[in-house]
Amino acid sequence: MDLRNLPTINALSDAITVCEYNGVKIIRVLHQTAEAGISLHGGHLIWFKPANQDDVIWLSEEAIIDPAKAIRGGIPVCWPWFGKAGNPSHGFARNSQWSIKEHRENDNGVILALNLQDSETTHAIWPHKFDLTITFELGEMLKVNLTSTNTDEHAWSFGGALHTYFDIADIHQTHLTGMGQPYIDGVLGGVKAEGDDTLTIAQEVDRVYTAPEATIAIHDTPRQRQILVENQGHNAAVIWNPWQDLCESMADMANNSFETMVCVESTIHGEGVTLAPQESHTLTTVIRLTDA
Repeated sequence: MDLRNLPTINALSDAITVCEYNGVKIIRVLHQTAEAGISLHGGHLIWFKPANQDDVIWLSEEAIIDPAKAIRGGIPVCWPWFGKAGNPSHGFARNSQWSIKEHRENDNGVILALNLQDSETTHAIWPHKFDLTITFELGEMLKVNLTSTNTDEHAWSFGGALHTYFDIADIHQTHLTGMGQPYIDGVLGGVKAEGDDTLTIAQEVDRVYTAPEATIAIHDTPRQRQILVENQGHNAAVIWNPWQDLCESMADMANNSFETMVCVESTIHGEGVTLAPQESHTLTTVIRLTDA
């Protein structure tokens, strides 16, 4: 599945083209500062690679690219809830068709905005009017803004996450810092716990860190780099690695996928955010590389 070299069906600019795979349109960015791919199905960034660097975002080699399914890897948009707070799990945004709202570019990179609005389909799942815009700033670093606007006549509350999968060389030689100590342990059914300042992953991890620092660092030791993840507009950070048993049970992950990925997610957890009519909120993640 070579998504990066699909034939172009439309050119939006010198650096932005549209291609298609299995009925899913993908916006492909080829700029002097970075390469990226963004699926209109899900408003979903599926790869990002700064110039002269290894990939930063992980996509499963077994990912199913299909208009009926969520894509495994990249940055799924979990909205208007996170996890199993509603049905479908992680909300409907990651399985919805988004539209292109804006695109522009300069010497520093590309800005691409996609939009999703309420419809009869969304009202059947969640009975509120909304306007949702995701903006990708793609260059030497990656910035993702998810802006939720209440276009209804009454207040509503929402949660969600930018469910980012990071590409690492080897989970056995990777550690994380900056996530804080208190967390809710999903593997143990929601038990509250305290961790250390450094997280080394050696088994399944599914944790909601409730007091994260502004920046979480992924120390990708074999590649001699740190992936810095700065989150805003959130109240928690989720860290997830499925480990081997869960990988083997998932059709869209290879049995050893857990070795080359870790999720660090900018998350609105729990009771979420309440928006009055015409009020907006932005959830952000900024990703950049530094030397180890």
